[in-house]
Amino acid sequence: MSQTLKQRIQEDVKQAMRNKDASRLQALRLITAAIKQREVDERIDASDEQVLEVLGRMLKQRRDSVHQYSQAGRADLAAAEQFEIDLIEGYLPPALGEAELAALIEQAVAESGASSARDMGKVMAVLKPRIQGRADMTAVSAKVKARLV
Repeated sequence: MSQTLKQRIQEDVKQAMRNKDASRLQALRLITAAIKQREVDERIDASDEQVLEVLGRMLKQRRDSVHQYSQAGRADLAAAEQFEIDLIEGYLPPALGEAELAALIEQAVAESGASSARDMGKVMAVLKPRIQGRADMTAVSAKVKARLV
């Protein structure tokens, strides 16, 4: 049986401990803590899809932080956040190309029967599970909105 994403992260925590890689270990512990928090809050054992949602949320937070730190002239803090972004991205599936994304949007529009911007929620509901962790949802949302207008 193949390893789940959660198991892979836990193995990487152990490896970082063995290698005495403090910065990697700290970032991995933040990831495991976020996953554990979701499991406790929802009383579940997180599936790969749920772990991807957690990682996506963490990625968005860190991208926002990098932007804010850069504007404030704190390159040291921005670099630390960028390190975590790079680490998190290593667990996400390969990013979708523009053509793939456009095809998935068209497919979701067709499946949901959307005809106007009011149907955006329907399209996003169909699309989200298919692209979770593979594209920036804010950018996808803008593309869907442009398609429906």
